[in-house]
Amino acid sequence: MRTAFVLIWVLCIGAVQQHAPAPLSGPSEAPGSYRDLTERELALAKAFGKLPSALPSPTNSLADSPVAARLGERLFFDPRLSANGNLSCASCHDPDHGWADGRQLALGIHQLDVHSPSVLGSGWNFWQFWDGRADSLWTQAIEPIESPLELGGSRMELARLVVFAPELRGDMRTLFGELPDLSDEARFPRRARPWPVSPEEPFRGPTKEELLDPAVAAWASMAKEDQALVNRLAVVATKSIAAFERTLFPQPGSFDRFAKGLTDGDEEGIAALGADELYGWRLFAGKANCISCHFGPSFSDGRFHNLGLQTNDDAALAIEGRPSGVRRLRVDPWNGRGAFSDDTSWEANGKILYAATGEHLVGAFKTPSLRGVVHTAPYGHDGRFASLAEVVNFYSDLPGESTVGHREETLQPLDLSPQERKALVAFLGSLSGPAVTRADAEEPIDGHLKR
Repeated sequence: MRTAFVLIWVLCIGAVQQHAPAPLSGPSEAPGSYRDLTERELALAKAFGKLPSALPSPTNSLADSPVAARLGERLFFDPRLSANGNLSCASCHDPDHGWADGRQLALGIHQLDVHSPSVLGSGWNFWQFWDGRADSLWTQAIEPIESPLELGGSRMELARLVVFAPELRGDMRTLFGELPDLSDEARFPRRARPWPVSPEEPFRGPTKEELLDPAVAAWASMAKEDQALVNRLAVVATKSIAAFERTLFPQPGSFDRFAKGLTDGDEEGIAALGADELYGWRLFAGKANCISCHFGPSFSDGRFHNLGLQTNDDAALAIEGRPSGVRRLRVDPWNGRGAFSDDTSWEANGKILYAATGEHLVGAFKTPSLRGVVHTAPYGHDGRFASLAEVVNFYSDLPGESTVGHREETLQPLDLSPQERKALVAFLGSLSGPAVTRADAEEPIDGHLKR
């Protein structure tokens, strides 16, 4: 049933595309008012201009639990998840920076080679991370906690935190049941995490080099049943973090007010878009063909694309993109087909079976949502674009050729005039409402919050 819901949503989007004129065949002149928009442009605006709800998450039975969301919020902002006690999930997903971090490249204990995306609207995503190596928010949550580059913590520390912290253990007991005694440090070391799973050798044990990490050595010394217990505690914790993140959405922008005005026949709502923004919408849906990748109410197709970016950075050159993500996804014990999933059926996890890879996706990264985009500069998977104007200029000129893989053949220089570039930037601004603060996260946003 949940898979059918997603398929119906996708088919409805396809129907709008199928019955609309080809994007590049419509008018490209600036409309004098909304009345000059074509039937197609008006229909697309009505279809796009409403914040969607989070997608179903059948592998997480706690996805829509208010208790889990409350626990998840506390964990999201808790620096005790980090090795140095100074970092939390919010360090890279800061409410003061659009729930991103405002940096070009993410900075945890060490600097990463990718930009921190916003978690607002992350419940819309079919895949998590730029390369889509996680198939759910709860699967995603464990990696930054245990990554030596990011928080540098461990699932044992996470488990001990939710069991021992007085302000967390009540909600954890409600979600998990009777909490175990983890006080015996011979059985449950204070710090322990498993060695990484290798796509090439998914069933191997730890290497000698990996065992030099005290946390990995501690995990390897534990009894299997104790490892399983800690895993179960950590999974409830990450599913709770996901439940919180699923409540976070961007605020509606002036484009949404415009679209609602069109639907309701409300002239005041229609007036929410000015001349530049209307022209930008025409370009976005037509000549510039931005909707090819930024489609639907979330303004993202959820897929992966190689834009033909160039880099001289050796670390960045090593980022393969989607193919690497698929290989890691398929062997991840936390994926939707694994033992920790609440629905391992192919009906709930068909996207894993059909996850595409191959040469054409080398260097391809996930399409981000454009909602709330004015609050999340810089842009791109490596944060190379400092402003929306730089993004528009890139697509207009398409300089150079891809360093990794090859640029999608469908991408061609748009050759936009200065007026057209200005209009597109203005329209992108209309997709952002007021910034979402942490206080906003505790109250309903356009009816989305379930707590």
